[in-house]
Amino acid sequence: MPPRQDLPPHPLPADKVLVLKVIPMPADVNANGDIFGGWVMAQVDLAGSVLPSRLGPRMVTVAVNEFIFKQPVRVGDILSFYSSVQRVGRTSVTVDVEVYAERFADQGRFVKVTEALLTYVAIDAQGKPQALPENAQIAAWRAAIARNAAQKTD
Repeated sequence: MPPRQDLPPHPLPADKVLVLKVIPMPADVNANGDIFGGWVMAQVDLAGSVLPSRLGPRMVTVAVNEFIFKQPVRVGDILSFYSSVQRVGRTSVTVDVEVYAERFADQGRFVKVTEALLTYVAIDAQGKPQALPENAQIAAWRAAIARNAAQKTD
């Protein structure tokens, strides 16, 4: 898919956390010369796991709820991965990840290239789901989710 020149630069999200930056290399291209979608998906999974991993228990990916490729990624793009927790359950955390490309030839201008929603589950040593710890981080995420929901209904 050729890049769309009519798209304006996208502002970086103020309500998400920068969790990963990476530059794709020539070994990561597909037959069309763009970065292979599977490589992008792997990076999104890594980025999505950053916030849940701060909780302490082992967290594993159990679902890719949504994955949208908006624009192609090219060799040399500087990719910035932003994430936020969208839902906290008893054993799971659902994370939204947005990926922005700073094109090598157009630095300082960001284009949203991918967005995804992934769910991670806490597991014990036997690989069985376990309850998330009730701690300050979980409380902060739940409060932020409630604030965002209230703002959307206003």
